[in-house]
Amino acid sequence: MKKVIWSVLAILLACAGLAYGSIKLDQPTIKTKKQSLVIYNWGDYLDPKLIKKFEKQTGYHVVYQTFDSNEAMYTKIKQGGTAYDLTIPSDYMITKMRKAHLLDRINVKKISNFKNINPAFLHQSFDRKNQYSVPYFWGTLGIVYNDKFVKKGTINNWNDLWQKKFRHQILLVDSARDAMGMALVSLGYSMNTSNSLQLKLAQTKLNGLGPNIKAIISDEMKMYMIQNEAAIGVTWSGVAREMMDENPHLHYVIPQPGSNLWFDNFVIPRTAKNKKAAYQFINFMLEPKNAAQNAEYVGYATPNLAAQKLLPAKIRDNKQFYPNTVTIRHLHVFRDLGPKITQEYNDLFLEFKMYAR
Repeated sequence: MKKVIWSVLAILLACAGLAYGSIKLDQPTIKTKKQSLVIYNWGDYLDPKLIKKFEKQTGYHVVYQTFDSNEAMYTKIKQGGTAYDLTIPSDYMITKMRKAHLLDRINVKKISNFKNINPAFLHQSFDRKNQYSVPYFWGTLGIVYNDKFVKKGTINNWNDLWQKKFRHQILLVDSARDAMGMALVSLGYSMNTSNSLQLKLAQTKLNGLGPNIKAIISDEMKMYMIQNEAAIGVTWSGVAREMMDENPHLHYVIPQPGSNLWFDNFVIPRTAKNKKAAYQFINFMLEPKNAAQNAEYVGYATPNLAAQKLLPAKIRDNKQFYPNTVTIRHLHVFRDLGPKITQEYNDLFLEFKMYAR
């Protein structure tokens, strides 16, 4: 009987030992999770070398995931699941996320390098007091043209795209707000209109551009323009700069009478697990040397005034990518228009895409 009792005791002690061992083994995993920073960003929108540098400086492990649209990012964060510590939405989406109570308030006192941001890019309409966001990059929507096919200086206005000589020569970015906005501005309307008649007129104007459209695409535009496959592309300034670095025949224009001025911004979701690390990363990215390195890698304009001074003169003095205040004054920052009007933009653009095929 004693042998049986001692055998049972031995088994119980062994189980207890295994349980204790498993707890000890689990501890490093828990610690690792606490030392992780989970970032949700646009694709190829941050220099990987800076992630490695941040990890080396702080000891944090960066988990980096990407999205391809503001809407996809919004849905993922609203659904929960992954607890992102930091994400980078665009202007109008910040308003939408704030209204949905998805964002944590930003305490700028925890960001010593916040002082490096150009005051001109603070207190924008989507976050008047920068209570929820910190500027990351900014840029414009414009026209890229190839001087092999288009004479220099002959494209300055959105309406120039409707010329019959550009039949089947234009690549258009696959974005409802940008395409509809381009047509709206060409008619003298706001890019943020919620007037259904104006939207319908913009769609009709787009339909008139149909014969000139070669393709409505996204990332592929860069390759096509670099390889001289199209004469003209409507795209964003950072993409244009990447193209121009590869093909000297390409030129970028911010058309008259105006265009979209956009901002991408750091925000901290309310569900973030490591807000301390999020603040450290924002501050790290606002270091002038880091921000300048990132701007050169990504190609978009930095709102970091101290970093801008460190950029090569050919970049910082280029008015195509760092336009003056007169040009900026005529640009439109997208606002959140609510689900009903946003759907109207999307539906009209979809009808146009079907018509343009």
